[in-house]
Amino acid sequence: MIEAIPLRIRNLGVVPVVVVEQAAWAIPMGRALMLGGLPCAEITFRTEAAAESIRMLTQEVPELLVGAGTVLSEKQASQALDAGAQFVVSPGFNPRVVDFCQARAVPVFPGVSTPTEIELALEKGLQILKFFPAEALGGLSYLQAISGPYKLLSFIPTGGISPSNLVSYLSFPSVHACGGTWLVRREWLASGDFNKISREAIKAVALVDRVRGDVA
Repeated sequence: MIEAIPLRIRNLGVVPVVVVEQAAWAIPMGRALMLGGLPCAEITFRTEAAAESIRMLTQEVPELLVGAGTVLSEKQASQALDAGAQFVVSPGFNPRVVDFCQARAVPVFPGVSTPTEIELALEKGLQILKFFPAEALGGLSYLQAISGPYKLLSFIPTGGISPSNLVSYLSFPSVHACGGTWLVRREWLASGDFNKISREAIKAVALVDRVRGDVA
């Protein structure tokens, strides 16, 4: 299964990165993404509701691919996997988090921004890495430059990705998928305006299809 999940992520092209402040928001949010044709959510460990949100989504919306983001420690990784997370994402390269996930045979995508971090990831046998914070580091031009020596690696740019630059990123062969926070905004969750999530998901899927065709 460790190969199947990265393939699903690549086919989807976009990973919605979600901050859920109240677990009650999780299920309608997940269903809204499903309705929009984007069955994936990376629930960030930035709130106390993260683990419970993951648990609820995996139980109530089983078709949704659910991952844990902003994982900073083995403890958080353990909480995420115990709740049912199917993949783990971290903002930086934490070897202890990587080792923990690999021991559990769970896909892990640590964040990198320098050749040194990339080579540390290579030492762990990783082939797909988060590129973060993408736009703040210099965007696609920086990614193209830094990835040059590492032709066998793929990246998931996150940070500053939006509908305006999504196609450009996805058109670069070394981009596996993109992480996006614009798809699920806090104000939409708080107001219960889940239709906006579905509409943004539909637009994102259309942009992915422009680049890769209808493979998701």
